[in-house]
Amino acid sequence: MTHTPTVLAFDLGAGSGRALIGEIEGAAPGGSKRLKITEIHRFSNTPIRIGEHLHWNTPGLLQEIKTGISKAFQLGYKPESCAIDTWGVDFGLLDANGELLGIPYHYRDRQTEGLVEELSAKLGDERLFAESGLQFMPFNTLYQLYAMRKANSPKLDAAKTLLLTPDLLNYFLTGRKACEFTMATTTQLYDPAKRAWNKPLMRELGLSDSLFIEPVQPGTEIGQLTEEIRAELGVPQMKVIAAASHDTESAAAAVPASSPIFAYLVSGTWSLLGTQMQEPLLHPDVLKLKFSNEGGAGGTYHLLKNIMGLWILQECKRIWEQRGEPLTYPQLVALAETEEPFRSLIDPDDLRFMNPDSMPEEIAAYCCESGQPQPRTIGETVRCILESLALKYRMVLEQAEQLTGTVFDGLHMVGGGIQNELLCRFTAGAIGRLVWTGPVEASAIGNMLVQLKAGGYLADMQEGVELVKASFPMSTYEPEQQTEWENAYARYQQLMEVMSC
Repeated sequence: MTHTPTVLAFDLGAGSGRALIGEIEGAAPGGSKRLKITEIHRFSNTPIRIGEHLHWNTPGLLQEIKTGISKAFQLGYKPESCAIDTWGVDFGLLDANGELLGIPYHYRDRQTEGLVEELSAKLGDERLFAESGLQFMPFNTLYQLYAMRKANSPKLDAAKTLLLTPDLLNYFLTGRKACEFTMATTTQLYDPAKRAWNKPLMRELGLSDSLFIEPVQPGTEIGQLTEEIRAELGVPQMKVIAAASHDTESAAAAVPASSPIFAYLVSGTWSLLGTQMQEPLLHPDVLKLKFSNEGGAGGTYHLLKNIMGLWILQECKRIWEQRGEPLTYPQLVALAETEEPFRSLIDPDDLRFMNPDSMPEEIAAYCCESGQPQPRTIGETVRCILESLALKYRMVLEQAEQLTGTVFDGLHMVGGGIQNELLCRFTAGAIGRLVWTGPVEASAIGNMLVQLKAGGYLADMQEGVELVKASFPMSTYEPEQQTEWENAYARYQQLMEVMSC
């Protein structure tokens, strides 16, 4: 009987999580190999507000992961390993006994407001960038820890170990503490040039430099499920592997590119546009254009930029539902398609859109302040969001070309956002080049590829890319209405200049 290599991937996003089984079919010698993925469990990931602070429901996430493990075996699968990928930057603190201190903060918690400017004034932008290679985002681990230190947090005083979200969940499963490389590079406390923690900066800010564990590379075996979890769930032993645990980097590992030089966009709650590099790019223009260097699978780096993404649409949808207008995403897109093009545009990355009380009102206020018509209908608001995202993608793509000296022939889009076909069409029009989309479940697939390589089923990550090409269809979008998009982009550039003053 042919052995079917099987792994279990947990892909946790800002709004939901999934457990998916990955199986290599046709694994016999001479067979045509394909990766089959099956979703076996899906759950919501809803933050909790306690007092003035926003937190993740980390115990609830652990319980959902245990449910996913249990379901895998109940359904007759025999996964050899599991791995977890999540968003970056957030963390839990452990005390001397290995107990979790409090409930981890959510990256949209407002405790870090104003701290980007404060630390830039204190330490200087050039130094902060040279020692981290990261875009200065208020939710970075650095600013969260600095906020806790300024507040004289007892949790921080009692902490002996800091574990980033996937590492924390792995710890609960195995009892083993580890820090995965791609996650470490999201903290703004990891020096990419030295490939080491920035302990002098930690000490300068009053942080213990012993909180952080030496990073391990994707594919490292963390350990086995603890005896307690195996007994609780009634499951056999299973290895827990460190994925490329930052979901962006898991997704990047699954981009089905035909060339080693390519641009990709991971589209979801966030949009992350980047390209793979062998070494971090740390010259001043990268700082000026607000790009990041984040670690990838195989010890690579990715030059990328965070863009606010479909969060803006998700928040509008939530507000409209509260007001008694529950519309599905296909319904929202259908409304947008019938509206006037380029009536109103926004900068998705304006921090006012990070966590406003009402996203539709915030969009209207931005348009008013910038001398544009305010969206009057739901359809106009949705079209404003999608056109603005597409134009921002062009701007960031051109900036990536400027920084790398490369001209990309098109853009690979992966992730859940590619199910919004109007956004994909708009993106092709905005960039004036081909857009290739797929796979949707890129983060989970990249997670699986790392596990399969760790298990000896793939020679390297490039073989994994070929497996993705053979297993999942891609769609191609050609640019349309080029004159209209060129005119809109010229107007968009002017808007960015005016609103940045």
